[in-house]
Parts: sequence; structure tokens; C-alpha cells
Amino acid sequence: QVQLVESGGGLVQPGESLRLSCAASGIIFRLYAMGWYRQAPGKQRELVASVSRGGTTDYADSVKGRFTISRDNAKNTVYLQMNSLKPEDTAVYYCNGAQTPLPWGRGTQVTISS
Repeated sequence: QVQLVESGGGLVQPGESLRLSCAASGIIFRLYAMGWYRQAPGKQRELVASVSRGGTTDYADSVKGRFTISRDNAKNTVYLQMNSLKPEDTAVYYCNGAQTPLPWGRGTQVTISS
């Protein structure tokens, strides 16, 4: 059974940092390009960062230079380091396949507020 479990969210002030983790099970993780998505209230879910099987990364313009995606195939985990957070980064963050859809996890809430 495929399962994605996100963690690491929280409430922080503008300018601070968070590191999200997503543990995958039930798949051969190294074979999947992975992505971090987010959904803010009233908005559609969007892809903010992706990492290929080989480690090539790509970012949405809104997070470029502030967010870093990485993966650890030995731990079946993908990470999202988020720096210089802004109120507009507030959303529920999810991981999923960047090319091949997987069942969605519950996500982790990230709230940026002073």
C-alpha cells in the first residue's frame, strides 16, 4: 500500500525557516521523481518544487532562491528546506510524484504570521 506521510510544518514568523519531510512507503522510491505541492485556502494545489530520480531540481518562480528540495533514497524521504518564509507561503504542503501521481497524504500545515 502506497503511503506518503508529511511532517515538519508549523507556525513561524516571516523571515524564519522550516524543513518539511515526506516519508514514502509502498513504492520503489528511487524510481520516482518527487515534488512538493501546496494548497492555500481558496486556491488550487500547485507544484512548488521537484527533484528528478537523478537529483535534478526545479522550482516555481515564487519560491526560487528560498526553497531547496532534496531526497534521500536510502530513507525513502524527500525534504523541503524553506527559508525566508513569507505570509503568502501559508498553505498545506504535500509531497507526491512529480510525474506519476500517487495517493495523496494528509499534508502538513505551514502558517507564516507575525
